[in-house]
Amino acid sequence: QVQLVESGGGLVQPGGSLTLSCAASGSVFNIYDMGWYRQAPGKQRELVATITKGDITAYADPVKGRFTISRDNTKKSVYLQMSSLLPEDTAVYYCAARRKSWGQYDYWGQGTQVTVSS
Repeated sequence: QVQLVESGGGLVQPGGSLTLSCAASGSVFNIYDMGWYRQAPGKQRELVATITKGDITAYADPVKGRFTISRDNTKKSVYLQMSSLLPEDTAVYYCAARRKSWGQYDYWGQGTQVTVSS
């Protein structure tokens, strides 16, 4: 069992930057693949970025080149650095974890709101 808590969301202007954090507790962090998902109002939750326990990263096309996912196993945390933010990046961002590479991301945080607006 692992518990995930996101933080760092807020209001930012288009073109601005923001870094989200996800703190994990309750289990051995370094055995999990981690990911960030987001969900905008009226839309389905979508993948943003993932980072495996072996530090392999992957990004959804809309954020590639603008977002960077990273992890710090000593701090049991995963981060999402966001730059060149667009209004369409506005969403609730969720931290997620999976224990098996073939499995589902079935551990979720409560989410943190990111709003990109002038």
